[in-house]
Amino acid sequence: MSLNEFLTTIYFENSVKAYLFFGVILLLGVLFKRLISKYLGGILFRLLGKSANEIGRPVFDERLRKPLNSLIILGALYLAAQQLQFPASWELAAVEDFGLRMFLAKAFSLCYAYLIFWLLLRFVDFVGEIMVLRAAKTDNKMDDQIVPFAVEIAKVLVVILGGLTILSSVFDVNVAALATGLGIGGIAIAMASKESLENLLGSFTIFLDKPFTYGDIVTVNGYTGVVEKVGFRSTRIRTFDKSIVTVPNKNMVNAELDNLGMRPIRRVKFNIGLVYGTKVAQIKKIVEELETMINAHPDTTEDGARVRFEAFGNSSLDLLVLYYVNSPDWELLINTRQDINYRIIEIVQQHGSDFAFPTTSVHIEK
Repeated sequence: MSLNEFLTTIYFENSVKAYLFFGVILLLGVLFKRLISKYLGGILFRLLGKSANEIGRPVFDERLRKPLNSLIILGALYLAAQQLQFPASWELAAVEDFGLRMFLAKAFSLCYAYLIFWLLLRFVDFVGEIMVLRAAKTDNKMDDQIVPFAVEIAKVLVVILGGLTILSSVFDVNVAALATGLGIGGIAIAMASKESLENLLGSFTIFLDKPFTYGDIVTVNGYTGVVEKVGFRSTRIRTFDKSIVTVPNKNMVNAELDNLGMRPIRRVKFNIGLVYGTKVAQIKKIVEELETMINAHPDTTEDGARVRFEAFGNSSLDLLVLYYVNSPDWELLINTRQDINYRIIEIVQQHGSDFAFPTTSVHIEK
């Protein structure tokens, strides 16, 4: 059998030549998908201009590699499939009628639309990273809060657009009629998603009223931490235990919220107990030197310290210590408290006293 005869041999109403073209096209797509993906990625990367260089081409390629590779493989499969035809003996229905041809055509269109919008979502993510990096370079915290929210809005719009496109082009749904139907059933949908709408409105209230911004330390519903993100439905707070607390936005708006980040100073208040053997003169000296030491500290407010002999405790002579750290920064607060606590120990011990602890004295009468 000659080569030409072999290539024209028919199997299932398709020639060997057609099967070879099918395999070669599919193989080329698999072999060159990375090269083609890198070329297409370069075009998209250049569309972003110089701003994309702040993140880098490797990160961009990593974000878009999977959807681009999948698109290339799907395109190669489509071109390869054009080389073959269904056997007429199968008597399959036309692509416009319900059957195998329609199913394959719809499945291909669905996959293609899904991959395109997946690519768009990854593209939006990368643009969002650029915006977040630029926002971090400014002194204004508001843009740090708005950028993630804007990225989420863009991604939701892409998903909605993708859903409408698939319904219209793949499933032949009349989108205008669907929108009318949703308008009629809008009340029922609004009632069913009441909490979601409340949280969405809460997010807009947060942006407009600005009770806090990204990076502020807040206390709400018994949790204290740093605001990391304000989303559509909830606000994420990173506690000082390094855990994430997710609070619905309606609670962030309705609950009593203490924005510690808005404080120009931070108050420190506690008691120390001296042993009952401490003399009055010693107490007076300790109180005087503690107050002088705290007022002279570089990180406390001037003349803000109060040290007083407050009460006779069950096992101690109690001194009240009250002062203010002249910054809302948490790290500065705990460092200042540590430094002052060390000095309190030194002053108390220098004057021949010591710190009390719970004790019980038992007197036995003869």
